[in-house]
Amino acid sequence: MRRDLARRPDGSTTDYDHVVAPAAVTVLAVDTGGLVAVTRQWIYVHAEPQWRLPAGRIDADESPAAAARRELREETGISADELVGLGTINCADSLTNHRDHAFLATGLTAGEPEREPGEVDLRVHWVPFDQLVGMVVDGQLPHAGSAFAVLLAKTSGLVE
Repeated sequence: MRRDLARRPDGSTTDYDHVVAPAAVTVLAVDTGGLVAVTRQWIYVHAEPQWRLPAGRIDADESPAAAARRELREETGISADELVGLGTINCADSLTNHRDHAFLATGLTAGEPEREPGEVDLRVHWVPFDQLVGMVVDGQLPHAGSAFAVLLAKTSGLVE
């Protein structure tokens, strides 16, 4: 948490409180049958289990694409032949600098997950893409990066 003395465009100043957070990645992993790997786990800051796509922070020494491959493998055990950047979303502009880089992963190969201790309750489910779009619209997929990736893939025609 930081408090900065911020200068506005008109030259006036104000105290501005905000959270400094590392960037993250979210991965929309779609198999050849149009099923998407979706996780469900307890999310501490929301005090409830939530649906979301595989996601996590970008370590200081890695690129967003490398982090996306790592997070996908760690949480689901999946490796992807193809990884395409979908875009980046600012998650809460007035509160934090946090940005989420979304990727589409295809050419999937199953493997064993390498979960961290805090992910012991994480479960992977395979959901049809159209059902996942409905989950976003119905508010069942509240994670900003996940909703962004799903809607961008749908509206751009990258996933049918």
